[in-house]
Amino acid sequence: MKADNKHYRFINSETGNTLYYYALDGILDEGQIKAELDKIKAQVAIQNSLYVDIIYWEEMREDAFA
Repeated sequence: MKADNKHYRFINSETGNTLYYYALDGILDEGQIKAELDKIKAQVAIQNSLYVDIIYWEEMREDAFA
C-alpha cells in the first residue's frame, strides 16, 4: 500500500460483510474525501439493492495488513 493513498472499505452494518474496497489519493482535503466516499457509498447501495443508511465506510490502516 502506498503511503500517499488512503484505502477504505464499505460495510453492510446488518451483516458485517465488506461490500466494496476503494482507494483515494491522500492529498485530497477532508471535505473532498467525504464527498467522494458519500458518492461511492450511494453507488454501492444501488449496486447491492440496499438502503444507503445501512452502509458505512471505514479507513483501512496499514497496520491492519500486518
